[in-house]
Amino acid sequence: MRKKDKNNIINLPNILSLLRILLIPVFLLLMFQRKTLGAFLVFLAAGFTDVLDGFTARVWHLKTKLGALLDPAADKLLMTASYIVLTVPALNSPNVIPRWLTIVVISRDLLIVSSVFFAYKLRGQKSFPPSILGKICTVLQVTVILLVLFFNSIQVSSPYLNWLYLLTLTFTVFSVAHYYYLGIKIFFPPQKR
Repeated sequence: MRKKDKNNIINLPNILSLLRILLIPVFLLLMFQRKTLGAFLVFLAAGFTDVLDGFTARVWHLKTKLGALLDPAADKLLMTASYIVLTVPALNSPNVIPRWLTIVVISRDLLIVSSVFFAYKLRGQKSFPPSILGKICTVLQVTVILLVLFFNSIQVSSPYLNWLYLLTLTFTVFSVAHYYYLGIKIFFPPQKR
């Protein structure tokens, strides 16, 4: 990759990440107006920008330092806003994400972000590839949002969501434990014999 490409902050992936951030207030406004179908479609559009920005950054070699920060920030802001608003019973019916799941999901993200910050500051660690458990956890967390929005938009109460909540909780806790284990390896590398 050419140096000028790496420093060019105005490119398609970064614009798509910014668009995803700009869609968050639109999503929230629709939720506050109880227009669940519109909110569902906006969330889908935001998800599409996430897929597209990652694809274009890799295929067209448009990865930038700003993009490396902007993309995960956009993801975390969208997920956090979605979980919080979908936990408020007055804004959602007939399905509401349980408060305990929202607390665990947001706590996991805060723990990971703060750990990454400390690993970078104290150890100079710059690379933090997601684990398979982390990827499964993210897929489940997004699935929760999509299904709650979808079922609420068609006004169907689904008892199967409770199983999805428990599965998501399980993988969220396991992924925290796994990232904690990986963090220990960064801070306390095994001694060479």
